[in-house]
Amino acid sequence: MLNRYLVIINYKTLIAVLISIGVLYFAEKNKIDYEIDLTLISIAIIFPLVFCIRSAFRRREKALEHLSQFRSNLRTIEHYLKMSKLGDVKSKELSLLISGVENDFLKELSKPDINLKKIDNNTEEVFNFLKNNEEDISGGIRQKVVRFLRDVSDSQDNLIAIHLHRTPISLKAYCLIFIYLFPLVYTPTIIHKMGNEAGAMILTYFVVILSEFILISLYNIQDQMEYPFDDNGLDDIQLQKFKFKR
Repeated sequence: MLNRYLVIINYKTLIAVLISIGVLYFAEKNKIDYEIDLTLISIAIIFPLVFCIRSAFRRREKALEHLSQFRSNLRTIEHYLKMSKLGDVKSKELSLLISGVENDFLKELSKPDINLKKIDNNTEEVFNFLKNNEEDISGGIRQKVVRFLRDVSDSQDNLIAIHLHRTPISLKAYCLIFIYLFPLVYTPTIIHKMGNEAGAMILTYFVVILSEFILISLYNIQDQMEYPFDDNGLDDIQLQKFKFKR
């Protein structure tokens, strides 16, 4: 469990902290201090960062919605086909096909690269099963099952889109660059307000490092939340809870 809390600390955190210490040390040794309004630099970082976090959270909520629809549609298909005239052998074959659609899709969703062909082939096998067993499945049931199978594919495509298309890369790069640049502007102002005395400098180091750590941690939280399927972060989706038989 502790590892999940530490997942927001990575090499970007180390870079940000080292930049803060280096800038502060340089400013202290060269007596660099000035006072400026930090509103502009705050807007340049906080607003885009909040936008990215909100966007990642909305994507996670949409993923939960589509996963729920994916599972419920598969369950509905199986329930409808239980009312058909399929024998035990064909019913078992159908259950294996539906389990294949579910298991393979959830496994692919948790991987960095999705095998789209495998997902499409599994759905196609269920459709071919319906086509090859028209005599045992009435027209009304078959039409309803095809409609829900279409909804399954629709949920899959939406989840794949969420998996593949993230928050705009340019906006994330912008946020990261300004987070790294923040100590360059912020540090001399803190030194100016707190002074160059030994006791004050200890507090200055603490404030500058803490501020940079908070910003880079928020960035890392957003980065983790943006891909909610790998079960690494605290806020990741528990895919196993959306299995057909749980």
